[in-house]
Amino acid sequence: MTFAAFLAIEKALPLPPSLLYPARAALSLVALLVFSRRVIPWVPNQGPASIGLGIAVFFIWIGPDLLWPGMRNHWLFHNALLGSPASTLPQGLKTSPGFIAVRIFGSVGLVPILEELFWRGWLMRWLISQDFRKIPLGTYTPLAFWVTAVLFASEHGPYWEVGLITGAIYNWWLIRTRNLANCILAHAVTNGCLAVYVLGWNQWQYWL
Repeated sequence: MTFAAFLAIEKALPLPPSLLYPARAALSLVALLVFSRRVIPWVPNQGPASIGLGIAVFFIWIGPDLLWPGMRNHWLFHNALLGSPASTLPQGLKTSPGFIAVRIFGSVGLVPILEELFWRGWLMRWLISQDFRKIPLGTYTPLAFWVTAVLFASEHGPYWEVGLITGAIYNWWLIRTRNLANCILAHAVTNGCLAVYVLGWNQWQYWL
């Protein structure tokens, strides 16, 4: 909720990224340590497979743009609702070691935990029963599976189609392994690979 609040603040008050990203990362970390520390699953039981899955999802994420350059200029991916597949970061921040370190920490260290707790740890179970704690992790119903995947996709703007595939894959992995730590690890690996790709190949559009 802290992370989502900052997304709302970002739209209401266009703060500079140099302030927004560190503040979002710091407050999200505090919220995790204070409220969620005891429920975060830290030990995956399918570590190597989760790492492999995370790498595969990374290639799924960048694959369409490599195979069909310019596809994101189509109105399905570039419009007023979804935004533009281009980075809004000022050039100075792209060369700032401090900002890049914070951005990597947020993307690889925080976002996988925050999103997996929310999407698959909570929402996927809450859609089955509002008393979600009684629903075992990995319980499958078509409604919960696809609503979670679609909402996860909507979070990723012009990359919604790979977001939908990714959401379905992570949902399936939770159902398959019944261990949220596996999804956190796979998600972190995907984001880590994207960070390397962004910085090493100057593909800043993946860091909107």
